[in-house]
Amino acid sequence: MKKILLPLFLFLIVAGTGVIGCSTNISTGAGDGTSQVAAIDNSSLDAAVIKSNNVTTPAASDDAHLRSSVSAPAEGSTYLIGAGIYDITGPSAEIAFMGFADDTQKGAGISMRLRSRAFVIGDGINRVVFVSADTWEISQMVKLRVAQKLAADPILSKFYSAKNVCLSATHTHTAVSGFDGYFLYDAIPKGFVRASFDAIVNGIYNSIVLAHNNIEPGRIYINKGEISKCGWNRSPRMYENNPDAEKALYNGNTDKTMTLLKLVNLAGQDIGMINWYAVHPTSIGPENHLMSGDNKGHASYMFEKDMGTDYQASKTFVAAFAQTNAGDVTPNVPFTQNFGTIESAMDAAEIDRATAVALGLPWYQAYGEADIEQNIELKLMAERQYNKAKELYNSAMEPLSGSIDFRHEWVDMRTLYVTSAGTTTCPGGMGASYSYGSPSDNPSPFPLFKEGVTVDSIDWNQDFETAFLANFLPGAIGLIYPASVTDEYRECQAPKPVILATGLMSFSLKKIPLTPQIMPLQVLKIGSMAIAAVPTEVTTMSGRRIRNTVVDGLQNAGVKYAVVASLANTYASYLATKEEFQLQGYEGGGTFFGPNQLLGFQQEYGKMCAAIVNGTAIADGTAPADITGDTVNFAGGGVVFDDKPLSVSFGSVFTQPAASYRKGDIVSAVFWGGHPNNNLMTQKTYLEIEKVNADGTAKVVARDWDPETKYIWQRDSVAYSKITIVWNTKNAEAGTYRIRHYGHWKSGWTGKISPYNGVTKKFTLL
Repeated sequence: MKKILLPLFLFLIVAGTGVIGCSTNISTGAGDGTSQVAAIDNSSLDAAVIKSNNVTTPAASDDAHLRSSVSAPAEGSTYLIGAGIYDITGPSAEIAFMGFADDTQKGAGISMRLRSRAFVIGDGINRVVFVSADTWEISQMVKLRVAQKLAADPILSKFYSAKNVCLSATHTHTAVSGFDGYFLYDAIPKGFVRASFDAIVNGIYNSIVLAHNNIEPGRIYINKGEISKCGWNRSPRMYENNPDAEKALYNGNTDKTMTLLKLVNLAGQDIGMINWYAVHPTSIGPENHLMSGDNKGHASYMFEKDMGTDYQASKTFVAAFAQTNAGDVTPNVPFTQNFGTIESAMDAAEIDRATAVALGLPWYQAYGEADIEQNIELKLMAERQYNKAKELYNSAMEPLSGSIDFRHEWVDMRTLYVTSAGTTTCPGGMGASYSYGSPSDNPSPFPLFKEGVTVDSIDWNQDFETAFLANFLPGAIGLIYPASVTDEYRECQAPKPVILATGLMSFSLKKIPLTPQIMPLQVLKIGSMAIAAVPTEVTTMSGRRIRNTVVDGLQNAGVKYAVVASLANTYASYLATKEEFQLQGYEGGGTFFGPNQLLGFQQEYGKMCAAIVNGTAIADGTAPADITGDTVNFAGGGVVFDDKPLSVSFGSVFTQPAASYRKGDIVSAVFWGGHPNNNLMTQKTYLEIEKVNADGTAKVVARDWDPETKYIWQRDSVAYSKITIVWNTKNAEAGTYRIRHYGHWKSGWTGKISPYNGVTKKFTLL
């Protein structure tokens, strides 16, 4: 997020002066992801599971799910389990990626498609949903809109709502942006991109419907194990400020444990897998322009390929590599110049010096290539997570036992009274150090402030604050900055010097703040395990404290294990401990609601756990408004029309492949095509690699979601599009092949969007 300030302020200046008006959001044609999967009524399955577990159905009430924990058979409870997966890739060209917050990092194609992976788990009385999505965040508007769609369905509304559905992002930094709704997080793409929003909302919703439709009786097994050399703490000085006695309880300054759930039906057939492991998906750097799930997306792909997953099937195996307390954990520390050396890179990658030198290690920043065969760090981080998950899955023996339950509340973090602190949390505010970013991942060449700037630093005083706002932000700041930031607010946020009071500032007549201020906090109980859904990036120690709070709070309900699902249900930057906050590193500067934010979260998770144990309700809180109707888009991005040379057709081959290649060669072809945003090809593909048989029939061996392919879009002239398709033949069989491209073009005369396809000449792989 470190480069967000300048694009934001330029955006504000342009918008405030009225130089440009709102342009039309991207318009897509058929196959754009707006179709909905129909839900089936499977309520009859509840009774069978209740009978299997010898559970007494609670009396009907307005809160029918409320009940105390129940006993379970020794071999583990029988649950209703279902898994679903759906495409959420979205527009793959000319929309900025988010995560590195670099407005020059715009999409130009696909390395691999992005997915929403959903799991429904029930005990015949209650159901919960966990979703892991290949996005950089789950925005509050996505959470609300998915809940609205569930509520609008007469079948799904009986089972699911915002209360028992948890949406968590993997936090890949190579995915589209523009779907947040709040101004700060939509600054990089220069506004709200409806096509991004719709693709993610509809894909998540459809994955939930598929999981619902697929439920059947089964069991869930839990397993845990450690991974070495798969994530390093990028803020060790801040971590060291935590109490020594607390640090002594743990093996290092990152969580190395993967927690895994294995879902199988009663016949022993594999249904799905979820694991949580703490590492940032930043193995692919900001120079990349192809969409990818990064290391967690690749690990999912590897696991699903092993299990025979069919991405176009309504029922198939689903493997989620979900995110947890990775707020201060990155794969890049030993590989990049901030902390890394050639020796640290050699040790982390387990390579010799000659190889490290040839790779140019250590790098300036995260390596800018989405190709897993060219990016050694991506390959290592993906394979290490995948290998551990396979080991844990194959050896999982401990069944989960007990009831399914949940609590959810909306908490206004501007005014939450934290009893243990004797004070309230604060309206959101971005600290000066947050602008510095993470130099281990993507160092800023011109940081506004260095890390560790506090209100007592020589680099900061109120006069400098005033001059900075007046001189650096002329015109723009007057539109949105509050008339005065009170001493009370400064004291609340101390020692953080606030450069953007995101909870007080607004670029809207409706006074919508720059970032969300009302947080959805949630606990899901799945038998003897619980999930704490946290709407931020969570540092290592913050996650440990939340897990302890939840296990302690639910131990009388039979809970032995807890995981943190981070970036869940909303995004509000970071969550550092109070001790880490005092030093104002990057994560502390991004802890928006002040030094007592973690204590406030723990307080509310404790209340929800007590309510689950006691079988009592908890106040819903006031839900935030749906602000999608109040968003703006200054980026444009709509396809006006497509053109081509008069002598060719859309789909014609501009550059044919060579006549023959050897295994391991890179094959490429270039087509005259249309803009990919004309049709997102949701659940489909822009390319196929076909193996041609002797009788002339062909078999598809790779598509645009397979990491051995690349779909690359490039604008040529004003409205020409050249489509390059690349195929790495490392794992291919010898034979005869051809490359096929699918796309859509838009008429400049009628606006009609029409499909086309093209195919290359055949070539031989020896």
